[in-house]
Amino acid sequence: MEKTVKIGISACLLGENVRYNGGHKLDRFLTDTLGQYVLYVPVCPEAECGLGIPRETMRLVGELKNPRLVTTKTNIDHTQRMTDWAQKRLKDLEKENLCGFIFKSDSPSSGMERVKVYNESGMPEKKGVGIFAKAFMNHFPRVPVEEEGRLHDPKLRENFIESIFTLQRWRHMLEAKPKLKDLVDFHTRNKMLILSHNPAVYSKMGKLVAGASKMSIPEACDQYEQLLQEALRLKTTAKKNINVLQHAMGYFKKDLSPDEKTELLDIINAYRDGHVPLIVPITLLNHYVRKYRQPYLALQTYLNPHPVALKLRNHV
Repeated sequence: MEKTVKIGISACLLGENVRYNGGHKLDRFLTDTLGQYVLYVPVCPEAECGLGIPRETMRLVGELKNPRLVTTKTNIDHTQRMTDWAQKRLKDLEKENLCGFIFKSDSPSSGMERVKVYNESGMPEKKGVGIFAKAFMNHFPRVPVEEEGRLHDPKLRENFIESIFTLQRWRHMLEAKPKLKDLVDFHTRNKMLILSHNPAVYSKMGKLVAGASKMSIPEACDQYEQLLQEALRLKTTAKKNINVLQHAMGYFKKDLSPDEKTELLDIINAYRDGHVPLIVPITLLNHYVRKYRQPYLALQTYLNPHPVALKLRNHV
């Protein structure tokens, strides 16, 4: 967490009165909780492209893959206007070095998925993507994205926030013009985190790092970043977490007393059975890391991937 994480966000979610009716969609978790640890870059496609506040409502119409943005009453087509503005705005956002973006759900400009697209008969199909959201995801394919509605799901919230903090740490390493040893060090620190998401990609990343000396550092880092994002897109599960917890326990073979070993196993089993959240075995492991000064585990971001005050591992 060396630097503030910068992420883009639909401006209305911060309480800005930019919606079609002059209102907002303030999200207290985003402003009051997550907002303590990130720096937001607000974006409102409709207002910024000059459609005014308040304004006539709009919707997506036509083909699912290439819909048009049209006003609901006057039937004015603003697709080109929005597209031209989006291309300029995306160029500006390149300078921000964003580690993520939070979109407003159901918006014809900013909805990430399941946006209504109306066919010629006026019937909606919830399979569309907002004009700006689609352009953003195409332009920044390796930047984690989510919608505020989906962030109400504890697992999706945990996964997204874990991804943005991991990307921030990766970007921080790249800024220092890394050498091979820096790539190895990053991978070493994040091994358990990656394993908890995607064991298959974890194996690929290990092979990439092992053979990185045969390629240029920029090439190795580019391939590693692609695999890192692929791994983090897959959510953790209790089964995968238990695998990592048991793996971590193996580093205390010569340290834990019989009672401590039994206690840790009992806690891991309680987590497996859904009786306690992940934070419980993680807290106990962190205690043993400090008590026995376990050097390898002390480096693992898995044990402290994001601010504990966000309570992302407190759900069962």
